[in-house]
Amino acid sequence: MGIFERFLSVWVTLAIIIGVVLGVAYPPLFQWVSALEVAQINLPVAVLIWLMIYPMMIQIDWSAIKDVGKKPQGLLLTVVVNWLIKPFTMALIGWLFFRVFFAAWVDPQSAQEYIAGMILLGVAPCTAMVFVWSQLVKGDPNYTLVQVSVNDIIMIFAFAPIAGLLLGMSDIAIPWQTLILSTVLYVLLPLIAGWLTRRILLKNNRSIAAFTAKLKPFSIVGLLLTVVLLFAFQAETILDKPLVIVLIAIPLLVQTYGIFFLAHGLAKWLKLPREISAPACLIGTSNFFELAVAVAISLFGLHSGAALATVVGVLVEVPVMLSLVWWVNRINRG
Repeated sequence: MGIFERFLSVWVTLAIIIGVVLGVAYPPLFQWVSALEVAQINLPVAVLIWLMIYPMMIQIDWSAIKDVGKKPQGLLLTVVVNWLIKPFTMALIGWLFFRVFFAAWVDPQSAQEYIAGMILLGVAPCTAMVFVWSQLVKGDPNYTLVQVSVNDIIMIFAFAPIAGLLLGMSDIAIPWQTLILSTVLYVLLPLIAGWLTRRILLKNNRSIAAFTAKLKPFSIVGLLLTVVLLFAFQAETILDKPLVIVLIAIPLLVQTYGIFFLAHGLAKWLKLPREISAPACLIGTSNFFELAVAVAISLFGLHSGAALATVVGVLVEVPVMLSLVWWVNRINRG
């Protein structure tokens, strides 16, 4: 794990602080940026999200799909946790905390937006960082690749319907046109672009790893600038209600640890080997936060509580995932 991944929470925290300071100091600048929209898609943010997503998609080896029938139980675990359990538990936990436990501290409109952000995180399984987690727990890299590839294919068809269903169940108005457009813009098109780029690189005998390494700085800049923008737009809310970050983080922590240990229990029941079970559990636990952030902005706006909730997901995920990696390695040493 490189220095950026290892200290991702530190960089995100710094970006949050910078965003809040700039948002207070230069509000007209960020009002101008927020107005740069086409079909409810904020253009500067769309560019930054693509900088994050595109390098990840190049790493997906679609030829690995041919191995989908090998060791099907591990793949079944990933699919069931990611698509039949996790989105629904995330929606339930979000509802419980913001409609019941935190109802006295959060107004109904904000609560609705925070739940929406959590739902979008829950419907977006991890695509890139999971390779880092798999490596840290000595997972089977080829099998992890198959799991990620299958998840990405399912995401093309399932993201919008499941997100729409859960948002509707939470009494949140669903702009279907924007949701579908976001899925095409942030899932389908980056996947196609990554596949085409990979084919061109292989045809010309160029290293995929070397090419993506060159793009990595742009991906890092895209992530951090997105966080700066989001928190600049949220600066007034954060200063008025500093505990909001903590309130969002608590249910996200409950969901993250809960889904991991559920997946771990299922893996033990299926008697999966460690190199298959460990990455499968971590895939189900982590989120494709880049996609969640982009869709939250498109559906609810840069200033929304939904966008804020997805960014808090970034802040929470890395330290939690590192703690789970430590736990997996510890129990397997024992």
